[in-house]
Amino acid sequence: MSEIVDNVATSRFELDIDGHVAAAYYLRSPGLITFTHTEVPKALAGRGIGSKLAGGALGHVREQGLQVIAQCEFIAGYIDKHPEYADLLADRTD
Repeated sequence: MSEIVDNVATSRFELDIDGHVAAAYYLRSPGLITFTHTEVPKALAGRGIGSKLAGGALGHVREQGLQVIAQCEFIAGYIDKHPEYADLLADRTD
């Protein structure tokens, strides 16, 4: 299986599998990354690709020392199911 790539030019983490690209879109600001949307092509559905993408993206985020805002429901749900990433969540008061 391919590795997760941070495609800074398109503001998304990518996972290319069999010519199909799953992507987790984001916005960056100093010290912060906001995940806005995750897409997994139908051809890859049901194979755990979204979870691999989310875990890999969050691993990259941890390495970069960023905090996360999970506007994307998929990323938020992944963090809920994997509390080892909960420390990445930015404190928000809005």
